[in-house]
Amino acid sequence: MDKTIVEKIFSKACGKEVRAGEFVFANIDLAMIHDITAPLAIKAFREIAGEDAKVWDPNKVIMAFDHQAPADSVKSAENQKMLRVFAQQQGILNYDVCGGIAHQLMVENHVEPGMLVVGADSHTCMYGALGAFATGIGSTDMGCVLAKGKLWFKVPESIRFNIHGKLGRHVYGKDIVLRIIGNIGAEGANYKACIFDGEVVRKLSMADRLTMCNMAIEMGGKAGIVEPDEITMRYLKEMGREYNGELLRSDENAKFEDIELDVTGMEPQVAVPHRVDNVVGISEVKGVKVDQVFIGSCTNGRYEDIKISAEILKGERVAKGVRLIVIPASRREYLRALKDGLIEVLVEAGAIVEFPSCGPCMGGSFGLIASGEVSVSTSNRNFVGRQGSPEGKIYLVNPAVAAATAIYGVLTDPREI
Repeated sequence: MDKTIVEKIFSKACGKEVRAGEFVFANIDLAMIHDITAPLAIKAFREIAGEDAKVWDPNKVIMAFDHQAPADSVKSAENQKMLRVFAQQQGILNYDVCGGIAHQLMVENHVEPGMLVVGADSHTCMYGALGAFATGIGSTDMGCVLAKGKLWFKVPESIRFNIHGKLGRHVYGKDIVLRIIGNIGAEGANYKACIFDGEVVRKLSMADRLTMCNMAIEMGGKAGIVEPDEITMRYLKEMGREYNGELLRSDENAKFEDIELDVTGMEPQVAVPHRVDNVVGISEVKGVKVDQVFIGSCTNGRYEDIKISAEILKGERVAKGVRLIVIPASRREYLRALKDGLIEVLVEAGAIVEFPSCGPCMGGSFGLIASGEVSVSTSNRNFVGRQGSPEGKIYLVNPAVAAATAIYGVLTDPREI
């Protein structure tokens, strides 16, 4: 019987043939923790394995400081000190302080096609853009992984989203995934693997694929996946990594739930407060006054996103009374934008360009909004209080909409400027 890519990855991780719906105890290839989730995971690990225990494989544990880094309080500084000591004691060499957002560092440096990867963060599903199965888990489950290198799963069934048609000007992967979430709802793919396929996806850049897989969790998905192809291999090579292993893909007659989407004529999409599945076209919300624009996050903080924004902002000025915050997703993406002059364009336009980090996305560090303020953001969640005050509002958009909005101070369709 033919298999989906998900069934193939789990079969490899279990050392036996498995099918969707089965409960399995699978070997983990990589585990990611960061400065917010690591303390609880380490606590659980010590409770499971003992105070003096060693992690199952220090080479497969990746730790990143990204949510509150550099430390923005004495409490976070003490927390990060504890994590550095833990890494040194355990021999964990793959830990990075202020090198970028954990998810971006994972795809740049660690994840390979066909891997089974877990992270103590819900947007771990982003790594599926490389043809891996990657999913977020809780800190207690991560404690088990640190101790044993294994975890229980129910092998997910798969939804295949077949994307057809032709994308219009200033319409990107962010708009596709927002439209899908709007169509099926926040629980429409609960515990399903979301496979993004079709002629449109096959032409998308890795940046767009990463954006789409990143937001699979916003429709309840267990993982987001784009099956590996020449674009996957080109990206790995650009990152200085050679992959010579097998490229797992779904068999022709594998069992999927198929959902079709024709993107021809689709306008830029906007998720309006306070739900990610509350999605409308830009034409329905044009003119909404904004106080802050945030271009960045693990969803849209890559070079390609910064370039789109800079091309719109070149020679322009950020509207009076509007704060534009731009945060590259990693040091690598920052340097690419810097060398190409994009950072200079943004600064000259009036943007505040920050070091690679999560920034205002998680609402616990810098760049937060006050009560009554409106943020237009390229990030992945617009929940109440997500970027600061619970009395603020967040609109999720693509980088072109964000840049155009920064110029005019109101939600703006970039196709009209």
